[in-house]
Amino acid sequence: MKSPLKGPDTILDVLGIGFGPSNLALAIAIDEHNADLPGGRRLNALFLERQPRFGWHRGMLIDDATMQVSFLKDLVTMRDPASDFSFLCFLRERGRLVDFLNQKTLFPLRVEFHEYFEWAAARVRHLVAYDHDVTSITPMRDEMGDVTHFEVVCRTSDDPTGAVTYRARDISVAVGLEPHIPPGIELSERIWHNSQLMPKVAELRAAEKPVRRAVVLGAGQSAAESVDYLHRSFPDAEVCAVFAKYGYTPADDSPFANRIFDPEAVDVYFTAPSQVKQSLIDYHRSTNYSVVDMELIEALYATAYQEKVSGRERLRFLNVSRIRDVDVPADGGPLGIAVEYLPTGERQSLEADLLVHATGYRPRDLGTFLGEAAKLCLRDEGGAVRVTRDHRVETGPDVRAGIYLQGGTEHTHGLTSTLLSTTAIRAGEIHRSLLDRQLAAAPAV
Repeated sequence: MKSPLKGPDTILDVLGIGFGPSNLALAIAIDEHNADLPGGRRLNALFLERQPRFGWHRGMLIDDATMQVSFLKDLVTMRDPASDFSFLCFLRERGRLVDFLNQKTLFPLRVEFHEYFEWAAARVRHLVAYDHDVTSITPMRDEMGDVTHFEVVCRTSDDPTGAVTYRARDISVAVGLEPHIPPGIELSERIWHNSQLMPKVAELRAAEKPVRRAVVLGAGQSAAESVDYLHRSFPDAEVCAVFAKYGYTPADDSPFANRIFDPEAVDVYFTAPSQVKQSLIDYHRSTNYSVVDMELIEALYATAYQEKVSGRERLRFLNVSRIRDVDVPADGGPLGIAVEYLPTGERQSLEADLLVHATGYRPRDLGTFLGEAAKLCLRDEGGAVRVTRDHRVETGPDVRAGIYLQGGTEHTHGLTSTLLSTTAIRAGEIHRSLLDRQLAAAPAV
């Protein structure tokens, strides 16, 4: 793949690393800014993505699953309601605007919102280099010893032995989260993380491999969706949900609680004392963490009850329980899963063909990812990276280049750090900061 840059000596104003919704929103803000400006006043930007094309949680794009965030919190509307990159403009172009409005819902299908992301990503394709896997980020210093820019080296599938190098004054890191797997567990053809759910199920069905029992570990939205999807996909299989709670916890999407996702709430959180920050996280975890939409909870319960009435119980809930051991026979026989009932310590052994870990995600280790550049980051007393309100990592006075973080800033910016709720607003804030830095660095006339 050819680089969209003009030449090897180009130093970009900003290089985005990762091209999910966060950096896509930033790319749109930059593209709209550049649209009517002469070359000298534009932001010279490029975004790198290791996938061969745009993709966002493809493994969980279940056909009837809906978004948990309003379509108005799309890539642009909260920043600029007049932008033609909005979800409503996408619907108009696709000829579905009236049909969508007739549904009287704020929450589109997840597959449709992914289609919207793909549509937006295609419109800024000139700013993206796909199939570029970043291998190193190196601070570059001038003759005075100041860090003026970063050198970013990538590997591509076109030439896996070679390297492509870019240089940029600022970088925007939005590499997303990585699946969390319990210690000691190795993923395999029969042990998955739920992020692999749909392609793995498709493989099994295509191969016509029998599934007699599937076990899902987890108590959040993805776990409940995985249970429901497996139950529908394998009509002869028993599906067991294992979780430590007594039952699924409903997501708190009430109007007052949702204020924690307001743009102004980020300002409040950012300036609050550390103990208040922790209290806000604790109070409002039920808006996002390990919770399930009430509609899905009720549907699963209704299914389980109907099966109890009919006398054929395929859907089982092993609550207040943990998986204590997983035996993987070398001969390819059924998995042996030891499940402990926590109140009594009693254990039962389940033979299963599948084990799905719906155990969430965690931020990627910033120190490992940034490499040499991580040494520039200042940290607080707890060892967390210090981040300014404009989402830029705090660095020493000898660092003129900037590192912006989109994600991994829950400790400074609150619950919206990894969510879509303020994606458009955050992109606008970073864009303004980049413009201010560009202006400050410009030579006086």
